[in-house]
Amino acid sequence: MKNLLLGIDIGTTGSKAILIDHTGEVIAQANHEYTIYIPKPNWSEQNPEDWWKATIKTIREVLKKSGIKSNQIAGIGLTGQMHGLVLLDNQKNVLRNCILWNDQRTAKECEEINKLIGEKRLIGIAGKPVLPSFTAGKILWVKKNEPEIYKKIAHILLPKDYVRFELTDNLGMDVNDASGTCLLDVAKRKWSNEIIEKLKIKKDWLPPIFESPIICGYVSRTSARLTGLTPGTPVVAGAGDQAAQAIGTGIYEPGIVSVTIGTSGVVFAAIDKYCYDKDGRLHTYCHATSDMWHLMGVMLSAGGSLRWLRDLLYKDEKIIAEKKGIDIYDLMTEEAEDTPPGADGLLFLPYLSGERTPHPDPYARGVFSGLSLKHSRPHLTRAVIEGVTFGLKDGLELLKKMGIKFTRVRVSGGGAKSRLWRQIMADVFDVDIVTVNTAQGAAYGAALLAGVGTGIYKNVKEACTKTIRETGITRPGIDTGIYQKYYNAYKALYPALKKHFRKLGNIGIMKRHV
Repeated sequence: MKNLLLGIDIGTTGSKAILIDHTGEVIAQANHEYTIYIPKPNWSEQNPEDWWKATIKTIREVLKKSGIKSNQIAGIGLTGQMHGLVLLDNQKNVLRNCILWNDQRTAKECEEINKLIGEKRLIGIAGKPVLPSFTAGKILWVKKNEPEIYKKIAHILLPKDYVRFELTDNLGMDVNDASGTCLLDVAKRKWSNEIIEKLKIKKDWLPPIFESPIICGYVSRTSARLTGLTPGTPVVAGAGDQAAQAIGTGIYEPGIVSVTIGTSGVVFAAIDKYCYDKDGRLHTYCHATSDMWHLMGVMLSAGGSLRWLRDLLYKDEKIIAEKKGIDIYDLMTEEAEDTPPGADGLLFLPYLSGERTPHPDPYARGVFSGLSLKHSRPHLTRAVIEGVTFGLKDGLELLKKMGIKFTRVRVSGGGAKSRLWRQIMADVFDVDIVTVNTAQGAAYGAALLAGVGTGIYKNVKEACTKTIRETGITRPGIDTGIYQKYYNAYKALYPALKKHFRKLGNIGIMKRHV
């Protein structure tokens, strides 16, 4: 009986594959990393062929670990990092490295797009302002800076959709991931002729789009030989990593709000009618379940901020931890636990790569405020955790202003594994923090979408209710009051520093051109 489901996640740091059965039990999983290239400051690129090579390895490893025959797999779901620009020529060869979601080179192109279409008009159609993270600005950057490559463009894809092409020989994209290009009419769930025409992008460059659970290809004989999969295995459209992550934690209908702390940090709420934040601080997407949308706020450097601190101040400890089989983040949070709430007056702005929510500002930068001689490494660690949590609270406060009501927040991602971080979230958010039994993230959600598309579940709701359950609750404690005071101080920092961020950025640009 074909009752197994394979989810594949083309993440920023690596490709992950997870195999589950129809009850949601994880049978096997694997992960293989690949390189991020930084050709210039604030640039970020990857080679799409690296994704496919890593995916081949993860699939083969999962099949080997599980010991199953590949013909037992009913379907495959895809997910991955959003917004990255993959360009193919008319022979479907890759034209250049993919410009990633966290690349910040396109600030000027985004300003041009806002002028061409009108910022308010664009937000109304696309559900969000155009920012350097999104795909549209990247296309214009290539047109302006790499005209010879631009002339050769025949197809535009997103990261996971390149892997779909390698897997099935078909070009396609789901409505959720397409929402992040700023080229989609999000309310109508189709490409926006108005935006495409004003940006002078050829519409036939864009692939057909599908609802997330729809089968849009089958494993080809060539990819079957490479991966060990069975030819003809159905592949569903899938979703961007955040929507797939939401499905994988049961955020499929209104009333359930989630926070995910991975490299980036995300606040997420499902909605049953299209609406948008007129100021563009929260972003609206088509959800991975038909006739649903979602509001999302994104911090660019959430867990990434703690990783930056790890690499900066915990190099020796990381080596020791690896030898002992200990998670270095456990050592870091254990240190931070002995530091009082507020880190003795030390605040951290987590804008290491610019920011999206609540401040759509590519010039924003990270800041430690309040440093003194009494502060030590544990203070910095706690300040980073608290600063990221304050930034996530910004997003939750915006959800409240949009009329989203909630008394609990489901958490997932690496940050949710920390008992200390869960308690800080409960105290800062002043709501119950809830964990669920599924900790495999977006790949798990992608597998569930494959189950819907192949008929194992009749819809996304059934997929979630049959596989996902709450496992723990962390309630607000005695530190809620002190954190509110620190949060108020945190909120005052960005407005005071905003103009200085841009000045510093311009000085850096001038220096590089000298």
